[in-house]
Amino acid sequence: MTDKQENLFRAWFDRYKNLIFKVVNTYAASPEDQDDLFQEILLQLWSSIPGFQRKSKETTWIYRVALNTALVWKRTESRKRKRFRRDILDIQEISHIKDNGDELFRNKQILDQVYDSIRQLPKSESSIVLLYLDDLSYEEMAAILGISKSNVGVRLNRAKKKLAQLLKGLIDDL
Repeated sequence: MTDKQENLFRAWFDRYKNLIFKVVNTYAASPEDQDDLFQEILLQLWSSIPGFQRKSKETTWIYRVALNTALVWKRTESRKRKRFRRDILDIQEISHIKDNGDELFRNKQILDQVYDSIRQLPKSESSIVLLYLDDLSYEEMAAILGISKSNVGVRLNRAKKKLAQLLKGLIDDL
């Protein structure tokens, strides 16, 4: 571990942890899975630092590492988790949200449904929606995903249509 690598890692973590959280929320549903994926992305980010040659923007590099790690994690986790899953609600978290008002609780429910809908999209489309929601340009998305700008537009339009169908009931209820 070099001081330079550690300093860069800490700086990236401070600046881009919200970017990593978005990727984690897109690919992992339960809090336990989110913790596992978050740690896996941090580990991959740490080990990728020596390969970062500053030919691309930091955000492009971090997105690429985070998305690739999430895709690999998702594949391996789905193989591991053929067993029966139970979702356990964190009572303290729910009561804390309710204490802050019904509107905050409703907003969290909506956000959870949006992330759930994004998770239902094919992996390539969920990745592009995530990048779009983070206000990246088509050029930046193309660089991260390794596809052309025109292909970004095509895939994004398809993903938006599918996401609109998945969210139709939610949108109608608002």
